[in-house]
Amino acid sequence: MSEIIAKGNVENGEKLFKARCVQCHTTANGAPNKQGPNLYGLFGRKSGTVAGYAYSEANKNAGIMWSDQTLFDYLENPKKYIPKTKMAFPGFKSEQDRYDVIAFLEKDTK
Repeated sequence: MSEIIAKGNVENGEKLFKARCVQCHTTANGAPNKQGPNLYGLFGRKSGTVAGYAYSEANKNAGIMWSDQTLFDYLENPKKYIPKTKMAFPGFKSEQDRYDVIAFLEKDTK
């Protein structure tokens, strides 16, 4: 288990995800894309590659391999991490919130 995931609280991450992310993202295998792509299989996937989702060119061309560390950096300020992304979410400024959401995603997207 990575240091980032070890610092996270899965239960709190689930609450944060449901409050701030679920309106745009799903996490279950086979679930549809919404305003944002389905996050199932997120860890180890290259940015901009979910079939059937219309990504921005910035996201498709970013070449990011999603990991706990890239997610930690991205979720602080998505528009700074991938300029011109269409993700409108302003980010989680709290490091602990990011640890928690990433711990939840690591569990829920496999």
